Amino acid sequence: MTYSVAVSGASGYAGGEILRLLADHPDIEIRTVTAHSHAGDPLIAHQPHLRSLRHLQLQPTTPEVLAGHDVVFLALPHGQSGQYTDALGDAALVIDAGADHRLTARADWDAFYGGDFHEPWAYGVPELLVDGGKQRERLRGATRIAAPGCNASTVSLSLAPGVAAGVIDAGDIVSVLAVGPSGAGKSLKPHLLGSEILGTANPYAVGGSHRHIPEIQQALRAAGAADPRISFTPVIVPMARGILATSTAPIAAGATDAQIRDAWEAAYGDETFVQLLPEGQMPRTADVLGANTALMGLAIDRAAGRVVVVTAVDNLTKGTAGAAIQSMNLALGLPEGTALSVNGVAP
Repeated sequence: MTYSVAVSGASGYAGGEILRLLADHPDIEIRTVTAHSHAGDPLIAHQPHLRSLRHLQLQPTTPEVLAGHDVVFLALPHGQSGQYTDALGDAALVIDAGADHRLTARADWDAFYGGDFHEPWAYGVPELLVDGGKQRERLRGATRIAAPGCNASTVSLSLAPGVAAGVIDAGDIVSVLAVGPSGAGKSLKPHLLGSEILGTANPYAVGGSHRHIPEIQQALRAAGAADPRISFTPVIVPMARGILATSTAPIAAGATDAQIRDAWEAAYGDETFVQLLPEGQMPRTADVLGANTALMGLAIDRAAGRVVVVTAVDNLTKGTAGAAIQSMNLALGLPEGTALSVNGVAP
């Protein structure tokens, strides 16, 4: 069976990455692409790397244009998806790459986003530990999926095994992330101009104000943390794509080194797209460029009494579009890894 697909926000970074991956999906026909201010333009004018899709023209983003497809991807700015999801009641499968359907608590939405609160959907991180199992079981046959925030899923995947196994204390988590500016979207922002980010590292949303904090806490509660607390500091660095997240948490009383490493090996030993590196190795963002992989290094700092997890992902692939398509495959009953690669691009 071939599934017809519409992708909104197709002129942006997330929409472009969704299209890049879907273009090689054997069960998908990309029928419709939409945009807002660029409606009427050829897709290729805004995504010149998508040569196989040069026949497509951007249409207006309206419920009428998006309706009638088997799968609809919404790659829109936060707070804009809800107006369309409310009108797509008959669509078989809708996947939102924005934040509108990620959070389960209205109070968290009001505190970090504001505006209309929309119902939470199945969270699109298949490998995440949830209530003793994996989130992928909640994605099989789902009709509404919320793709994750790239920083949030990276940190959550980093720490969930330790939380679930009880070998770390989730009440004192510290995460510092080096992130590429593509995670902020394609709209012109003066502080993200090349002249502003080249040759420098710029922290932002410091002091507990980043919107991904409640999403991380929500994921860690699902993994078993009673009251997760996190100090979260992202830093923009001059690489177009990528996240390198260094997360630390106190070692739980009595946890041995073997038990700590066993927790991560048990969680991800059979996973294709989340891989724990051999002891003593740490990941690089260069090794996940364009891949749907999260590469993870684990160190145990006994002097400081903390576990250190370093995780590298491509924020546009595993962090956003790859997670969305992996979740789509599960929802449609297709092989989970269809159209997704573990191989990056080098140099």
